[in-house]
Amino acid sequence: MAGFRALAEQVRNPRLVAAQRRTALRKCLERFAPYGHRATWHHLCTRAGIATQDRDPDPERLIAALTELEEARALWLAYEEEFAARRRKEKHDGIRQPSAIDDWHRRTWGGCDIVPCESPQRHPAARLAVVLRRMIVAMETGRPRQDCPVCGGRHFAWLPETAEAPAPGPACRQCGVLAPVSVLTREALTSAGRAHGAGAFAAA
Repeated sequence: MAGFRALAEQVRNPRLVAAQRRTALRKCLERFAPYGHRATWHHLCTRAGIATQDRDPDPERLIAALTELEEARALWLAYEEEFAARRRKEKHDGIRQPSAIDDWHRRTWGGCDIVPCESPQRHPAARLAVVLRRMIVAMETGRPRQDCPVCGGRHFAWLPETAEAPAPGPACRQCGVLAPVSVLTREALTSAGRAHGAGAFAAA
């Protein structure tokens, strides 16, 4: 099975037809998809100006989408290296009690669903790397907040558990990101609970 870098080379390969290069980009998302596969694909297509169902997209637009994905992946890989090095030092120093960021990192290891979203069509508009950096800073800071760590929105709705989203949580009404519970204050979580079932995303 080809790795991310080999697939990225296929996306950039001018000898391949556009449909093959598109398929290679979709397969890249099986290795790294910060919002989840479908939401990350929708995000990249939206930003690069590609119709999500276009089977013969402009190769330059595919490369633009790949470039944004690679930028975010490089940021995440660097973070994972720093995190692993810090944990090794903490264990060496006798600090073995897992923290909220440890739990978050375990669930996001490998780069998929790092910042899950309310739906495949509802996600932040900023570049992936910008969103990842904001979420990493919020988790590393470790101080609960009342606003969304990605967009600064202050209104959340608690999503119910479904077959597609077995891990419900507080979703930002402004950008659609599901914020980790540990990053929000009790007041924000309580407010999100009151908004549960209120049709917060009906107009999305």
